[in-house]
Amino acid sequence: MQEYTDCISGGSTSRTGLDRLMGLVRRGKVATVVAFKLDRLARSLVHLMQLISELQSHRTALVIPSQGIDTTDSNPVAQLQLNILGAVAQFERDLITERVNAGLRAAKQRGVPLGRPSKNAKHLPRVIELLRANRCNQVIMRELGLPRSSVGELVREARTMMATQPQ
Repeated sequence: MQEYTDCISGGSTSRTGLDRLMGLVRRGKVATVVAFKLDRLARSLVHLMQLISELQSHRTALVIPSQGIDTTDSNPVAQLQLNILGAVAQFERDLITERVNAGLRAAKQRGVPLGRPSKNAKHLPRVIELLRANRCNQVIMRELGLPRSSVGELVREARTMMATQPQ
């Protein structure tokens, strides 16, 4: 028995562990695939149906113990269950995506900054100080030990801030 895991979104169709597993399935080396839950295998109905079809064509059973799915025998109830659960998993994923996008739109409207803070943001006060002392980008680069592109971004941001703030 071999275990395959992935540390990536279930929404991604190409995942290292799944790709290795399916390679073995295609070579006829796997009799049964056991997954914790169906939505851990695939979140897209299209991808799930592709996986199920491929497992069937290579005579590989799919067992999902937590959801009572077992295709080790020709079981029409398990097939129906797979189709229904796949549709539900797709629906759930679409709802999550819709809620996340609505939340992002609402945050933008409120003016909440999105994304990760810049790693260079901690240098901004010093860049402002150096600009007020009439230092050029080259001097700022040397003093802070930052690459030219980072200093360029920081200087643009600092000048914008300086223009909107009283000295």
